[in-house]
Amino acid sequence: MNEPMSDSSQIDEGDDLVLPFQIEGLGIRGRIVRLGPLVDRVLTQHDYPEPVSRMLGEALALTAMIGAALKFKGRFTLQAQSKGPVRLLVADYETPNEDHPQGRLRGYAQMDDELVATSIAAGKSSTGDLLGEGYLALTIDQGADMERYQGIVALDPAGLSESAHEYFASSEQVATTIHMAAGPLFQRDAEGHARTSWRAGAIMIQHVASDGGLTGHHETDEAHEPTTDEENWNRATILLNTVEDHELLDPALAPTRLLFRLFHEDGVRAFPPLHLDFSCSCSAERTRSVLGSFGEAEIDEMVMNGIVEVKCEFCSEVYHFAPEELKEAVE
Repeated sequence: MNEPMSDSSQIDEGDDLVLPFQIEGLGIRGRIVRLGPLVDRVLTQHDYPEPVSRMLGEALALTAMIGAALKFKGRFTLQAQSKGPVRLLVADYETPNEDHPQGRLRGYAQMDDELVATSIAAGKSSTGDLLGEGYLALTIDQGADMERYQGIVALDPAGLSESAHEYFASSEQVATTIHMAAGPLFQRDAEGHARTSWRAGAIMIQHVASDGGLTGHHETDEAHEPTTDEENWNRATILLNTVEDHELLDPALAPTRLLFRLFHEDGVRAFPPLHLDFSCSCSAERTRSVLGSFGEAEIDEMVMNGIVEVKCEFCSEVYHFAPEELKEAVE
C-alpha cells in the first residue's frame, strides 16, 4: 500500500500474517500480527490447559512479530525457561525461501502436568504464576557460516510483553511498546455447528532515534523539556494503549481498520503483509540421524516394547525405529 490509508483502504489481509506499518506524522514504525488457523493448529494438537495455551499463543505472536523483521535468510527463536510449573516455552520462526514463500512458525510448551493443574485450581493461572522465575532468550541464527546473536532478559511476572520490552530497551536500545493477546473464540458455522478455535494477535510500535532523539525507555520530568521525538512517542504510546484484546483477536476486524482507528489523524501507511504458515522441519531421516549420534548403550535404554519411539515436540509426529537400524548408524 503506497498511500496513507483511509477508512476504506483495502490491502491483502486475513489471518496468519504480519502487517508492517508506519505512522508518517510521528516518525514511528510498527507491525501487527494476526494468527488464526496456524495458532489453532499448534494449540489444539497439544491440548494444553487454557492458561498454558494463552501463553504459548502470545509467544507465537511475539516470535512472528520479531522474526518478520529479519532481512536475511535465517531463524529467530524465543525460549522462556523457568522454575515454575511451565518449565519451557519455545517458538521459532524461519524466514521465507525459494521453496517456501511464507514465514514458517511453530512452538510448544513443556510443563509439569500435576503442578500446572494444582496452580490453576488454586486460582494461580497468570504468566507470572505458571512460569515463575527464569529467563527469556531471544536468538537470531543467520546460518552455519554466521555467528548467532542471543539476548537474554529475566522473565517479568507481568508477562511476556514486559520481558520483551526489557529486551528491546537493553539489547537493541529501541523504544518499543507491545500489546499481545491470545484466546479461544466461540463460533458457529453456516449450518449452526459450534466450535471453539484459538486465535492470537499482537501490535508493536518502535521509534528509531533521530540525532539526539529517543532510544530505549525515556522518562520525562519537570526539569526536562520534551523533544518533538518524545512528544510523538508519548502520543503514539497513549493511542496504542487503547487497544483491547478483542480487537487483536476479532476475525471480523481487519488489521488496517484497527490501524485507522488508532492513527488515522497522524497518517498511517500499511505495507504488504508477510504471510505465515505452520511448518515443522522434523523428518524420519533427520530423527534417525540424531539418534545415530548416541551410543549403543544409550539406544538400548530408549527401547520400549522392542522399538524406539520419538515424538516431535513441535508437531506431535511420532517416529518408530528398530534398535538395530539405529545401531547401524552409530558413528
